[in-house]
Amino acid sequence: MTRLALTIEWNGAAYQGFQRQSHGPSIQQALEEAAFGVTGEEVRVHASGRTDTGVHALGMRAHFDLSRSFDPFRMAGALNAHLGMGNYAIAVLDCVEVPQDWHARFSCTGRAYEYRIINRRAQLTLEAGKAWRITKPLDADAMHDAAQSLIGLHDFTTFRSVHCQSASPVKTLDRLDVRREGERVIIEAAARSFLHHQVRSMVGCLTMVGQGQWTRDDLIDALEAKDRCKLGLNAPPDGLYFVKAIYPGE
Repeated sequence: MTRLALTIEWNGAAYQGFQRQSHGPSIQQALEEAAFGVTGEEVRVHASGRTDTGVHALGMRAHFDLSRSFDPFRMAGALNAHLGMGNYAIAVLDCVEVPQDWHARFSCTGRAYEYRIINRRAQLTLEAGKAWRITKPLDADAMHDAAQSLIGLHDFTTFRSVHCQSASPVKTLDRLDVRREGERVIIEAAARSFLHHQVRSMVGCLTMVGQGQWTRDDLIDALEAKDRCKLGLNAPPDGLYFVKAIYPGE
């Protein structure tokens, strides 16, 4: 048995997220079909994290098993050739063989996301579907200051989707930084794991701070309420990117 680990990039606009869905195309389905086209084997692709409909990835990690050996470099090229023929907006950036006890999800010790906002009045053209346009000026410094109140171990029920399948709403947020680069406002989040919609919900509330609708204290009150009904705003998926997964020894 050979276990191959992939690093994957994709544009999520046309997909129902990573996990297979009965109502539309998914990244998992596209990869599994590509692997079958290359090897003739039906495989199950496991990823380091699930993503929502419309969410993008810059460096998602995943793995699958084959009954025979296969050169990783050739596998990456063959998968990309298959995905290219189907006009999938997915690319395999790297492929390596890993031990049988390595698991894309369960071996992962950290995950990082980035959210991209374009803060301008004009509509998006080149970045349509790849960022969230907000026309009202945002105070990125105020957003960053408020974001620090979410760092650490908390019950994030307010920022958790009602459809979240996590066993507990308690998570440790390691980093939540906000910075401005010209008309761009970038939010970076890192933690061992996240709840369903947690990043988008935190971003949505931070934009309310940035527009002066909320204060830092309002954000803290929402967190401490532990009530989804107290959420100010859930940001759209367009601007969210899974950046990287972290593993021991890497």
